[in-house]
Amino acid sequence: MPSIFLHLLPYLIVLGWSGYYLITALQWYSYRIERILFHFHRPAWHILYLIAPVGFLFCNPWVGAGIALLGALFFKWQVKEGAKLTKRVKLFLGMVMGIGLLLYLPLTLFHWNLGFGVVGALLSALILDHFIDKWETGKYYKQAFEKLERISPVVVGVTGSYGKTSIKHFLAQLLSKKYRVYFSPGSVNTLKGIIKDINTNLPEDTQIYIGEAGARQPGDIKEIVDLIRPHYAILGKIGAQHLEYFKSLENIIATKLEIFTSPRLKKGVSYQHFQFPVPDKVIVIEKRISDVKADLSGVRWKLEIDGKKEEFFAPVLGEFNAINISLAIYVAKAFLPLEEIKKRVAQLKPVPHRLQKIEAGGKIVIDDSFNGNLEGVLKSFQLVKQFPGKKIIVTPGLLEVPDEFNQQIADHINEIFDYAIITGEKNRKLFQQLLKIPFSIAKDKKELEKLLATKTFPGNLILFSNDFPPYL
Repeated sequence: MPSIFLHLLPYLIVLGWSGYYLITALQWYSYRIERILFHFHRPAWHILYLIAPVGFLFCNPWVGAGIALLGALFFKWQVKEGAKLTKRVKLFLGMVMGIGLLLYLPLTLFHWNLGFGVVGALLSALILDHFIDKWETGKYYKQAFEKLERISPVVVGVTGSYGKTSIKHFLAQLLSKKYRVYFSPGSVNTLKGIIKDINTNLPEDTQIYIGEAGARQPGDIKEIVDLIRPHYAILGKIGAQHLEYFKSLENIIATKLEIFTSPRLKKGVSYQHFQFPVPDKVIVIEKRISDVKADLSGVRWKLEIDGKKEEFFAPVLGEFNAINISLAIYVAKAFLPLEEIKKRVAQLKPVPHRLQKIEAGGKIVIDDSFNGNLEGVLKSFQLVKQFPGKKIIVTPGLLEVPDEFNQQIADHINEIFDYAIITGEKNRKLFQQLLKIPFSIAKDKKELEKLLATKTFPGNLILFSNDFPPYL
């Protein structure tokens, strides 16, 4: 009995840890196996935490188990937060362990290497997870579609490379005093996220539903459009966001234009004009926006509506928000008179974590931690440049962009800021090479809090620019 236990134990350790690491990586990357294979931002982790323990199990089970245990401890220290124990995660781990135990007996009887058991269990669990997820998604998709049919709200779809969450929030604020408006929370913008949100949270008395559509590959937005079938669609500004997935700007544009494919579309609003066919119902407003002026009190601009230039002011930060709010205004026109829209624009509140101004302890904090695009980041820098006092930036740089983008950010940091705190590991070496102003590295949240407490003072302005999840 002890010999069986000693034979089984290292196998179970490697099996359990490799299953946990795999499902954690899948959860981080929206359960897309191709993303963790080809777009994982720390590929060395796959070698350290998965290939090494399983590989050594083939050679020496106890060495493999030791590497797995050390890897688990180091991973916990490095990441702080692994997989959230959802129903799917628990089921996956249960399948890995169950299949692994079922394979243990024939492996032992035929004297095959235990490493084959781990590999077989992981692959089998991945295949089963895929089919279970496909079946469940189909079931919940049908429920969400039928719920929207039953409630029958006016549906607005929003997408774009930049600003889609802000547009969604601004439009909801404009309409919510007169209508019962529901919009997908936070940055929920995937098909599965929207399905779950509709089934779980969409109130039965909703009059207007605003859904945000995100994409990592062609067809992603079309799937969402087929579900919610917008009556109104908004396409914000498009740029090279997620270029590593789409490979070209043309692919990004074609995918974003899927927002206008709804069979119920009454009106579409796009910021830019593209050399792609779009329905006649789509209005392009880029040339209708003019005289944009932004400072730390808000943004002022003119917007051409029905042939007349109308003046607007919104107490939100950022020149680019003139674009986001203008897009929302053009849809709001279908529901509200212009004078009422003007009043509500002047009362808009900032979207959390998107150039949100907070005053604390005599310091001005600009929370722009959800801004992950180059143009938005540089615009926020120009806004901060107006501040006469000491300026500090806390940033990890940008993700899923060419290095040239982060080089531009470093150049502007050198020009505008007095001190920088670099977070995350992804761009750390690049910034260490390029920054010429005083800077510090914050390896975790505790270090960041300590630096903020010792390096910033009343009268300073602190800009939090972009943020990364802990595994990046």
